[in-house]
Amino acid sequence: MENLQLLRNRLIEKILSTKNVVFLEAIDKIFSSTQIEEKEIELSDVQMKMLRVAEEDIKYGRVISEEELDKLDEEWMK
Repeated sequence: MENLQLLRNRLIEKILSTKNVVFLEAIDKIFSSTQIEEKEIELSDVQMKMLRVAEEDIKYGRVISEEELDKLDEEWMK
């Protein structure tokens, strides 16, 4: 149960700190699409592949921080 609360707290912190509207809308859509009685979500083959690629990126350190992403976004928007 402690792990569940830690996960919730980490997610809340990340949600509160992000300024990425598209990301927040995606999270909102995920929550809206789940029913009150939590059912298992079936993912398509493409979604599963994307998750595997993401996990591999994490495993091999191919990630950047939110701060770095914000800087790249700012540069791109110029």
